[in-house]
Amino acid sequence: MMIRNAIQRFMYGRYGTDQLNLFLICVYLLLYLVFAFTRLDALYWVSFVLLLWSLFRMLSRNLTSRRAENVRFLRAVNPLMSWLRLQRTIRRDKEHVYFKCPSCGQQLRVPRGKGKITVTCRGCGASFQEKS
Repeated sequence: MMIRNAIQRFMYGRYGTDQLNLFLICVYLLLYLVFAFTRLDALYWVSFVLLLWSLFRMLSRNLTSRRAENVRFLRAVNPLMSWLRLQRTIRRDKEHVYFKCPSCGQQLRVPRGKGKITVTCRGCGASFQEKS
C-alpha cells in the first residue's frame, strides 16, 4: 500500500497513458520481438527510441501538448479504425447486405434475400436498384 501511494504521489500532475502511448508501446514490443529474431541493430535502436518517447510522454507535465498529440494521432487513425469496425460488422451480420450509395458513397444496408429492391439513400436522397 505504501508503494502504491508513493507511485500515485510521483504521477500526480503527470500525463500518464493514452491511446498514442499504447500504440507506441505495442510498436516497441513488435519491433523488439522482430529484433530478437533478426538481430538487426537498427530495429533495436528504433524500438528503444519509441520506448523513450512513450516514457517521456507518460511522465510529462505538459498536459496540453500531450493531449494535442493524442488528438492528432486519433484523427489520423480514425478512418482506419472506422473501416475495421465496419468490416467486422459486415462479417458478423448475416441478415443484411452492405453496399455504398453510388451518389454520395454513404454505407447502406438492406435485408438479405429480398431480390432486386429499390433503395433510397438517407444521405443524399438518391434512389437506385440493388440486388440483395
